[in-house]
Formats: sequence, structure tokens, C-alpha cells
Amino acid sequence: MKVILQQDVKKVGNKGAVIEVSDGYGRNFLLPKKLAVEATAANLETAKQQANSAARKKQQATDEARLLASQLEKVSVTVAVRIGEGGKLFGSVTGKDVADALAKNNGIELDRRKIALKCEVTGPGEYEAVIKVHPEIQSTIKVLVVAE
Repeated sequence: MKVILQQDVKKVGNKGAVIEVSDGYGRNFLLPKKLAVEATAANLETAKQQANSAARKKQQATDEARLLASQLEKVSVTVAVRIGEGGKLFGSVTGKDVADALAKNNGIELDRRKIALKCEVTGPGEYEAVIKVHPEIQSTIKVLVVAE
């Protein structure tokens, strides 16, 4: 029996896959739990359209991420921190500080978890931060740390 999976099924296949399963497994497990639908001509056409739509959305998201990454390459962020005697920082500079500075100065809203500083910030100076815009696309920005 041929079925089209509606969800990921462990050790069977991923959502949207057309697979061949035994009649009993399909009739008694996959179909009643709505994990799959029978592979009729109409269902195959619907699955094909959904796959094309998903591919188009993924391509659009990738294009938008590339555009954002190219814009971020030109951006530089200044973070003001308190510095004690001997040039030591009070606290640290994290991705959250960089995200806040990007939002405040440039109007770019990014998740703090997608920002990682390349090296530890030990004092005033210029550093680089890597921003994961998309799972496959990264961008690097300059972070200037200055005394408050």
C-alpha cells in the first residue's frame, strides 16, 4: 500500500514522503492516527503542490536572509560600558548588549541568541560579532566598545 506521510514518523520517513508500507501497518496504524493518507491521484497532486509551496517559501526566506546579511555587513555598533581602574570591564559585553545597541541605533531587531562575539571582550576596542541570520547564512559586524 502506498501512503503519503502527513507527519514525520520515526524509522519510516519524513512529512510529505510517498512510501510503500504493508497493508496492515497502513490500515491499522498510519491511517487511523492520521499520520498518513492513501496515495490516490488527487492526494499525490495535493502533496506535490504543498512541496512546491514549501520550496518557494524556503527560497524566499533564504533570499531575505541574504539581503539582511548584506545590509548587516555595512553596520557597526558602539557599546558603552563601565570601565574600572586598569582598563578592566565591570561585567561583560554579550550578544544581548549588541542586539540592544542594534535596535537602539540602527532600528534592526535581532534575537540575542543569534549573536556571538568572536572573542572575549576584555576592554575598550574593536571586536567582531557573528550573526546567524539563517541556518546557512552568517554575517559579521564590527562592535566598538567604549568607556561610558
